[in-house]
Amino acid sequence: MKSNSLFNEQIHLQDAELFQDLTAAEIDALGEQMPVKEVGAGTVFYSPEHPTEVLLFLKKGRVRLFYLSAGGKAFTTATLESGTFFGEMTLLGQSLYGKYAEAVTPCTLCVMSRDDVKTFFLSDLRISYRIVESLSKRLAETEQRLADFAFKQVPARLAALLLSLADKKSVNNQNESVSSDPAFVEIACTHEELSQMTGVHRETITRVLNNFRTNGLIELHRGKIVLLDVKALTELSIV
Repeated sequence: MKSNSLFNEQIHLQDAELFQDLTAAEIDALGEQMPVKEVGAGTVFYSPEHPTEVLLFLKKGRVRLFYLSAGGKAFTTATLESGTFFGEMTLLGQSLYGKYAEAVTPCTLCVMSRDDVKTFFLSDLRISYRIVESLSKRLAETEQRLADFAFKQVPARLAALLLSLADKKSVNNQNESVSSDPAFVEIACTHEELSQMTGVHRETITRVLNNFRTNGLIELHRGKIVLLDVKALTELSIV
């Protein structure tokens, strides 16, 4: 367990959407009370075999939520970036039932009990509102992902996913939307991660990405993808 100074100096809590309505003094006070923990990539926070009622606030890093089939195939339902929360907390209507939660990168986070959630979050209506808003957005994203899976061909599904990941990055950087930002957007994601998020074989993902690159829509780098033509990707995503 690291000291609370890490919370304030490295995580930039004021940038988290959950706390954007708080004053600087309130954020500092909150940071002093919430304990910080660091874990390595590959750490499993939650699994159906070992359920526990905790809420985790992700201050730095990336976490994936996924299902695991009987044959061992993973299907990722969400990839969470810094400034978001996840976990099993009936108090908030938040559930990971049947899912796994795993650190994709080294992460810095806070693990909160039911009492912690009452103390730090539910006692402030501003934070409570942002929690409800965040849960609603996540539900909408999950429903859209399922609709894409059911009705879209792989190129359209992959284009939609890349735009969604880019939008999340833009929001974290305090831009409204990737579509309103002409600058190229770089997202950190591997072919395997895209495979698990779309339910498509990795080889197919690689083939479609190479086609996107050939047509000037993206650039591919090791573990990263740069979106070059957001307009074309948007048109492709709605086919």
